[in-house]
Amino acid sequence: MIQPTISYLTDVYFGFGVSDIVPDLLVEIGIRRPLLVTDAGLMDLGIAGRVGLHDAIAFCGVETNPSEAHVLKAREAYRKGRCDGLVAVGGGSSIDLAKCAGILVGHAGSLESYAIRRGGAARVTRRVPPIIAVPTTAGSGSEVGRAALVTLSSGDKVGILSRFLTPAAAVCDPELTLTMPPPLIAGTGMDAISHCVETFCSTRFNPVADAIALDGLERGCRHLCAAYLDGTDREARSEMLMCALQGGLAFQKSLGAVHSLSHPLGSLDRSLHHGTLNGVFLPAVLRFNFDSCAGKFEAMAQRLRLKKGSDLPDYFEALNRRLGVPQSLSELGITREELKPLAAKAAADHCSPTNPRPLDEAACRMLYLSVL
Repeated sequence: MIQPTISYLTDVYFGFGVSDIVPDLLVEIGIRRPLLVTDAGLMDLGIAGRVGLHDAIAFCGVETNPSEAHVLKAREAYRKGRCDGLVAVGGGSSIDLAKCAGILVGHAGSLESYAIRRGGAARVTRRVPPIIAVPTTAGSGSEVGRAALVTLSSGDKVGILSRFLTPAAAVCDPELTLTMPPPLIAGTGMDAISHCVETFCSTRFNPVADAIALDGLERGCRHLCAAYLDGTDREARSEMLMCALQGGLAFQKSLGAVHSLSHPLGSLDRSLHHGTLNGVFLPAVLRFNFDSCAGKFEAMAQRLRLKKGSDLPDYFEALNRRLGVPQSLSELGITREELKPLAAKAAADHCSPTNPRPLDEAACRMLYLSVL
């Protein structure tokens, strides 16, 4: 029997070369006809062969910020191929799309009916087919998360949450991240770090998740610049994949304003990278939240060897500059006019209730404008 490196929420297989075990995991889990969910770029790079799925039925239509239209196409491929499980290989978009396709394979109704804000968590059952997640970026943590993000046909970006969406296994092979270009290393790295910060500051009580988040934060901040500067630095790449994994393991506490603000922007008709947006918002949100969780800021500052908690916003601004992360939304081509309808959506986001400082529409509008 294959033994996981870690078993916390789900089984995690971690280490260089561990992706070789995917075929054996399929046998162990009982998946005979998997649907490989990935993107065209990875398929062209031979990812199917690298995870031992040369002859698998594949859906290669994953794009940045998965859409309902692509989820429906993946479901069609699953049904047409008479598949009995999914293997998601790629970033958070591939894994989230596989989760959403899994819902529609086993359940009736529209994707929107399963959104968190529609009370959809209670409607998702164990009829979701088994999913094996193989991350090729070090950012989303979706490989161990119970949530998925998708942009509906209406244009709204929503979260779907259920314990039945947690992958049956996460295969985390740092070898698969070695081809990432520097801008993607920066964006995914800031995504992982923002998860650790926001889960730690979340208002929910979960000391176990707090400990994981703090360790992930320290690990990520120590190694991100090295990974960015040298894509062949195997230690740095491994440590960033672990940081992303830890951020995902801490998702049990939910997130906060950084994600509330970035989610609506993901529904705009352009390829805005979610992790990059999180990096842009992080300093402003930290300043906004400081008085509501100063003690947690001190704990984070101590782990990062800063003098005091109030230094954190400046620390992350400097880190963004070192990584080439934009300092404002306008650098990404976002206009004031585009932001106007998004404040209400951000306030209604499923991450807003656990932000340490109350987050209403006026606060979201102010935060958007502060980084414009």
